[in-house]
Amino acid sequence: MLRALEIRDMLIIDRLELNFRPGLNVLTGETGAGKSILLDSLGFVLGWRGRAELVRQGAEQGEVMAEFDLAPGHPAHAVLADAGLPGGDTLLMRRVNTADGRKTAWVNDRRCSGEVLRALSETLIELHGQHDDRGLLNPRGHRAMLDTYAGLSAELEAVRAAWTAQARARKTVAATEAALEAVRAEEEFLRHAVGELDALDPQPGEEGELDARRRLMQGAERIRDDVARAFALIGNEGAEGAMSDAIRWLDGVVDKAEGRLEAAVSALGRALIELGEAQSGVEDCLDALQFNPAELEQIEERLFAIRALARKHGVAPDELGGFAETLRGKLAALDAGDADLAAQRAALAKAEAAYEAAAAALSQARRASAGELDAAVMHELAPLKMERAVFQTRITEGEPGPEGRDAVAFEVATNPGAPAGPLNRIASGGELSRFLLALKVCLRGDDGGKTMIFDEIDRGVGGATADAVGRRLEALAGAGQVLVVTHSPQVAARGVHHWRVQKRVEAGMTLSTVVALSDPEREDEIARMLSGDTVTEAARAAARALLDA
Repeated sequence: MLRALEIRDMLIIDRLELNFRPGLNVLTGETGAGKSILLDSLGFVLGWRGRAELVRQGAEQGEVMAEFDLAPGHPAHAVLADAGLPGGDTLLMRRVNTADGRKTAWVNDRRCSGEVLRALSETLIELHGQHDDRGLLNPRGHRAMLDTYAGLSAELEAVRAAWTAQARARKTVAATEAALEAVRAEEEFLRHAVGELDALDPQPGEEGELDARRRLMQGAERIRDDVARAFALIGNEGAEGAMSDAIRWLDGVVDKAEGRLEAAVSALGRALIELGEAQSGVEDCLDALQFNPAELEQIEERLFAIRALARKHGVAPDELGGFAETLRGKLAALDAGDADLAAQRAALAKAEAAYEAAAAALSQARRASAGELDAAVMHELAPLKMERAVFQTRITEGEPGPEGRDAVAFEVATNPGAPAGPLNRIASGGELSRFLLALKVCLRGDDGGKTMIFDEIDRGVGGATADAVGRRLEALAGAGQVLVVTHSPQVAARGVHHWRVQKRVEAGMTLSTVVALSDPEREDEIARMLSGDTVTEAARAAARALLDA
């Protein structure tokens, strides 16, 4: 609910503070007194696009502050949370416009953008008037209004869930199709590469082992002759035989040498043992240096094949095994992909069928409720002196979406036999006002805690029709807050709170102000609205009658 509105230096308003209340709030005044400036100022703080020049002449800046009471669960709380702005049960919106056109806005004392203001305004204010493009005249909102009137929240939730499931299934199928297409594009390469890798079957560490054996074999011919000569020199025909003979000769005379040969014989024995170990090592080396030239050729062929395949695929030789597993995985996915894709397509078809069923159920409910809404509006039109007019809710098939596949538009025909058409194209100003009011009365309860503003919606009507308009505005305001800018005394008399917008001249400058009216002042104002500048006793009596009705 709009609690307060403060305006500083906007157009012809120098300083104004208004405190609004629940129920029907009425603003009256002569033409040109500044009633539209109040709405322009409110629209400015709400971020609406309006007049370019708003700052009062001679002022450095204009400023508007609006205070709203927010009930728990009000949609504005979600907007504040999404914008990272502080919440609470009071919402303060302030916006400044400098003389050079710069605009700055605050919400609860935090800077914010005009986009945030407009998002908040959608949850706070609902404007209806001669040039209404935010409320009932906007066809984009007609479907939501019908759904709210019909209480189709459960059906809508079912359609949204089915739409989400269908979108998820389509995304899964598309991803699988793209992946399979990419794999099929390289299928021939994959099968050839896997065949090569399987045929070669390289093992981790094999390339290093083969390289070491190759280098050993290549060097064997150069060193084997020298090793063989050394083996011969330390063998039985060489050092071993000579040492054995020496030990044998010394053993025969050691007893006769009176101990002088014992150390020498022991040393020769130890040396013979060491020589035997050396012989074994040299012999092992000779055995290792023996190779088949054909084996060297085989080793080189496999080594070169492993290295060539690694270069071909841009991996290290020891990584060929893992690379082969990766390629085999792609082939396995390709081979199994058709089966997976078939299952996913079946799931998509099931999701599409579920969406179609939910959307069809929602469409059926909408069509049934559309007839009820049409009848309710027609019932409201009769007291508004439009008993011959026709209102109909037109439902056509539109683009499928999360809220179904129906396009909904409210259409009217003001004369019998005339074709129905969009509200804003068929009805005149006065007729349009009454259509809007009748429709709003039928949609009562869908405002979501908004303050409803009616800007001269009673223009072009009078007498009993104006009284019917006033009574319906009064009924709308019973459960919330309604602001009405009116020239109709019948409507003004229905207000619970009444303000008069009037002009004054100070220091040669015209200024606009708003005055809260007491009960006697209300009687005078309504009498003025009935009779003009000269208020007669008859006009006062008529005003009292309207106020007492």
